Amino acid sequence: MRAVKEFTKGFWRENASLVLLLGMCPTLAVTTSAFNGLGMGLATTAVLLGSNVIISLIAGIIPKKVRIPSYIVVIATLVTLVDMFMAAYAPDLHSALGLFIPLIVVNCIILGRAEAFASRNSVFYSFLDALGIGLGFAITLFVVGAIREILGNGTLTVFQYKETLINFVIYHKETIKPITVFILAPGAFLTLGFLLALKNYIDNLIKN
Repeated sequence: MRAVKEFTKGFWRENASLVLLLGMCPTLAVTTSAFNGLGMGLATTAVLLGSNVIISLIAGIIPKKVRIPSYIVVIATLVTLVDMFMAAYAPDLHSALGLFIPLIVVNCIILGRAEAFASRNSVFYSFLDALGIGLGFAITLFVVGAIREILGNGTLTVFQYKETLINFVIYHKETIKPITVFILAPGAFLTLGFLLALKNYIDNLIKN
């Protein structure tokens, strides 16, 4: 029962973006398309999984005075590996996300889960915590990116690799004029704000 609870909490009850309000920088900056949002979310999930597992394993042997620097070294190493992997196997996505991949090192979600959960729990539960929180974050970024792309460009991009592009035309620009503000910076704040309001509304309905 606890395993299910630890895994599912990140999707709704403790969603990183919609409840904890962590990782706002990538949530607002890279979600100009659904694919970019999903790519950033999955990259963050990969780092979160690795860091939670490793930190859970070594937490008992790290002196308390240097635990935070030690965690950052682990996280930075994993981010470097993810960055190199994406540069080699997903160059278009790597180019689109740019500086925000190295910035995963300072993502509050990663260090926060390391300090608050992984350092105090077993490897198994730390893995489930990271998987749930990471996938919840990735889904949120995908939804934010999808809304912004549909309203701002009239398309929904679900996959892109070199010459392969899978996207859907939701409406034609000749018949419906896109709301271009949604693919700009203000559109990210508007989209996230509406999603936060919707989640709170649903939570209130459930409570009542």
